[in-house]
Amino acid sequence: MILISGAGGALGRLVAGELAGRDDVVLGTRNPRSTAERRIDFDDPGSLDFTGVDTLLLISAGYGEDDVVIARHDAAISAAEKTGVRHIVYTSLSGDGDHLTYALAHRWTERRLRRGPLAWTVLRNGLYAEFLAGIAAPGPDGTIAAPLGGGRLAAVARADLAAVAARVVAEPERHTGRVYELVGEQPLGGAELAAAVGGSYAPGPLGAAREAITAAGEALPYQVPMLVSTYSAIAGGFLDGTGVEDNALRTLLGRAPRPALDAYKAVVAGEGPTA
Repeated sequence: MILISGAGGALGRLVAGELAGRDDVVLGTRNPRSTAERRIDFDDPGSLDFTGVDTLLLISAGYGEDDVVIARHDAAISAAEKTGVRHIVYTSLSGDGDHLTYALAHRWTERRLRRGPLAWTVLRNGLYAEFLAGIAAPGPDGTIAAPLGGGRLAAVARADLAAVAARVVAEPERHTGRVYELVGEQPLGGAELAAAVGGSYAPGPLGAAREAITAAGEALPYQVPMLVSTYSAIAGGFLDGTGVEDNALRTLLGRAPRPALDAYKAVVAGEGPTA
């Protein structure tokens, strides 16, 4: 049996769609709505029942301070070890993302898996193209003011990462002990984004971006430095894919990746999934 954790989230739903039709897939979610779903809440260790599960797709339970995320992942892995899970596939962060403030919990989890008794596979996902649409959307006048500098992001369409995850969990034994880097092949910068939406690119300073994020009141306190570090890493040239060795995206997909720019444009136009 395969269990997809975080099946109610954007990535989890896409993975579930890729595996639709199989009778050996269970969806783990905080709020189950059918017999095909099981209550899995990383903040409630008592709900972490993986009985009967052979392969667990552990989708990162981010959106928290490092200690919170680490505790969630540790609880899930410990429960998997106790209930007979044989293989964990973990969605991590690309290797060139170590400059990001949210990398630590991912690297901790990778280390926890290596030190544990279960078979494992790590999918080091690049940042979503849909996320790029959220942090570098054009303003009302068509200007992209995100502080990306002259840097570029090797963004990936979320659907491609879901397709890879589905392939790996379907045949986990073929991928035991492997760490796969999964980043885009055509990095995107501010100029390319602006051209794609018929706008202009006029990057502002990081301080202005921090002030705007804070003033909007939509980001939690820990998320502000996460977003600012993302801008810094892109502008500094750390996320353009050149620092990643052996990008496995095309190989594991078995086809060319979807153009990340198309995913970006779809979200900006309100035609695609939200960032």
